[in-house]
Amino acid sequence: MATKIKITKTKSDIGSSQRQKDTLKALGLGRMLSSTVKENSDCIRGMVNKVSHLVSVEEVEA
Repeated sequence: MATKIKITKTKSDIGSSQRQKDTLKALGLGRMLSSTVKENSDCIRGMVNKVSHLVSVEEVEA
């Protein structure tokens, strides 16, 4: 069974670069405290690393 990660937007993207805002949108995060569950892949992990100061991540089993 593949592990998944739950990504939650914890901080506002005001003042962030357009690239970081686009990354949040691609992850499916819009409003504050919105969450999404994604596969734990290298691509998703790279995107999370670019906006790690704006999100929190926890592993979930699904």
